Amino acid sequence: MPIHSSQGKGRRENLLLAYKTLGVVFGGLVTSPLYVYPSMPLKSPTEDDYLGIYSIMFWTLTLIGVVKYAGIALKADDQGEGGTFALYSLLCRNMNIGILSSRPSNPNSSLSHSIYDEGTENQSRLAKFFKKSIVARRLLLFIAMLGMCMVIGDGILTPAISVLSAIDGVRAPFPSIKSSVVEALSAVVLIILFLLQKFGTSRVSFLFSPYIMGAWTLSTPLVGIYSIISHYPSIFKAISPHYIFRFFWRNGKEGWLLLSGTVLCITGSEALFADLGHFNRSSIQIAFLFTIYPSLVLTYAGQTAYLIKNPNDHNDGFYKFIPTTIYWPIFIISTLAAIVASQSLISATFSVIKQSVVLDYFPRVKVVHTSPSKEGEVYSPEVNYILMVLCVAVILIFGDGKDIGNAFGVVVSLVMLITTILLTLVMVIIWRTPPVLVALYFSIFFVMEGVYVSAVFTKITEGGWIPFAISFILAFIMFGWYYGRQRKIEYELTHKITLDKLGLLLSNPSVQRVPGFCLFYSNIQDGLTPILGHYIKNMKSLYQVTMFTALRYLLVPKVAPHERIVISKLGLKGVYGCVIQYGYADPLNLEGEDFVSQVTNSLLAHIQDSSGCRPSDPAEIQQEMSNLEEAMSAGIVHIRGKTRFYISKSCGWFDKIMLAFYEVLHSNCRSALPALGVPLRQRIEVGMLYEA
Repeated sequence: MPIHSSQGKGRRENLLLAYKTLGVVFGGLVTSPLYVYPSMPLKSPTEDDYLGIYSIMFWTLTLIGVVKYAGIALKADDQGEGGTFALYSLLCRNMNIGILSSRPSNPNSSLSHSIYDEGTENQSRLAKFFKKSIVARRLLLFIAMLGMCMVIGDGILTPAISVLSAIDGVRAPFPSIKSSVVEALSAVVLIILFLLQKFGTSRVSFLFSPYIMGAWTLSTPLVGIYSIISHYPSIFKAISPHYIFRFFWRNGKEGWLLLSGTVLCITGSEALFADLGHFNRSSIQIAFLFTIYPSLVLTYAGQTAYLIKNPNDHNDGFYKFIPTTIYWPIFIISTLAAIVASQSLISATFSVIKQSVVLDYFPRVKVVHTSPSKEGEVYSPEVNYILMVLCVAVILIFGDGKDIGNAFGVVVSLVMLITTILLTLVMVIIWRTPPVLVALYFSIFFVMEGVYVSAVFTKITEGGWIPFAISFILAFIMFGWYYGRQRKIEYELTHKITLDKLGLLLSNPSVQRVPGFCLFYSNIQDGLTPILGHYIKNMKSLYQVTMFTALRYLLVPKVAPHERIVISKLGLKGVYGCVIQYGYADPLNLEGEDFVSQVTNSLLAHIQDSSGCRPSDPAEIQQEMSNLEEAMSAGIVHIRGKTRFYISKSCGWFDKIMLAFYEVLHSNCRSALPALGVPLRQRIEVGMLYEA
């Protein structure tokens, strides 16, 4: 009985989670009926045209939504995390490659012999190729970064097109309302939504977003069934793929160009995979397969049935097929659903930016955790207001939903193609899937999505350039920041202070050990930062207890609490090393005294443990602990470097441009210390010029 009881409890929990996912995961996907048909430039469409279009949408939803994402992609999680960067992390860890390390600092760590080594033995030829080729590794990083930039672009375009398409419904009963009024109302709704972001995702979603999306996914298919019965009961004959062949045979190039609109039926599918870290696999699959998928199939069938009888109403393919008696309730539900869909993509954008900042691929911005229980709920003020300005600008400048739809199509198709490429690598390198199945998967989805990409690329001049412009700017910022950080690390590794050199500096009679406990921050772990030598030579002192602290970001989602802080003794009196390890899904929310107490507790534990590992004088151990307590009571100081590049005349033009750009970014981004809640009175910044 207990077994059956626990199984029943597990099913109930999955069903409850599945219900909650409606308002978070599938926002963009379930609101797609609002803008799919208006995004297709149809010319004198016939019954066969509409049957072919519905067949294309049905098989797109089935193959990409059900087979690829719900069936395959959800299994490619990185310790419960999903999304483009999770796939990149998974590949890097299993091939033991990547610019960032994926190994913990403690060589005796239990993790270092488990998940961190999976796939490093008996690697495939492809894995060995990536390990040898720096070009291949950089290309893989570029693909992952492009995917992240496209997701951020999605966070700009989804709110714009969803809210604009929903509010455009007021023009059907009131044709005199101008499109400029609709654009203004949409902009006001989005501004209010962005201003509410600081209160957190849970509160902004009004705590009933699942009810809104539940009402939407129930009401629209019911209207679809009514439309099917009233207008074209035999609509489901279009499920036969031969209607697709007939459509392309008859329309040729025009039919291919229409794919730039039909691809929007699967928009938001990437969120199904990306939000895997917030909900388990079973709940997402249940919600999609038993709620979202049948709802979309019936809704699109109802729209198509209506349009077959009213072929010229495709410019407003959603609201025209709503019966007059329930028009306003559906309008209200659709507007609220569009707001929830916008919220889901805004939240996803915050998460992506947070991951990029944590991994040092993006300039530091303020990241606030808005929920004490849900670490995935984050908010960034700077990012929020930039998104708000861009969303409103997209609506006011490109108010025509078709132009925004073209831009949206580029984002949707490219993100899907990137996921297909990374999933193929996962199949070959990690899963060791039989080559026949890999070839079948790749040929079907790469060709299918490649055709979609080729179609949307024809819309570059008609709004499709928007995501490219956004992605180019973001990629340039990320590359500029990354390039500058790497050059700084290279300089520090070249000019690092060794322990022997530190001992020599401290042996100078003019250098004093002053009372206090100091956390001296460093970007490198193999040696000590050159700022230390600069500090000692000029200040002629070092604190009684000094801990050289490095924040280390690993290419894993999360680091276990007992692996978080790694302490080592550096062989000099009162001098220790500390590495604080974080994964890309870990919240960096240690605050001031709590942070220091965790570090000191780890140090005390290390001192006590080391006494058991090697013969030690108990009096020496006691003295060491007494010195630590005395230093703590004297005061705590956090020292970090404030470095700048000195760009000499001998530098090449590329270095001059990129390092100057990095300095602009670095001068305007936030300090790393406030992320740890360090009080102002405890901070000391040491300035130093690095010669480029």
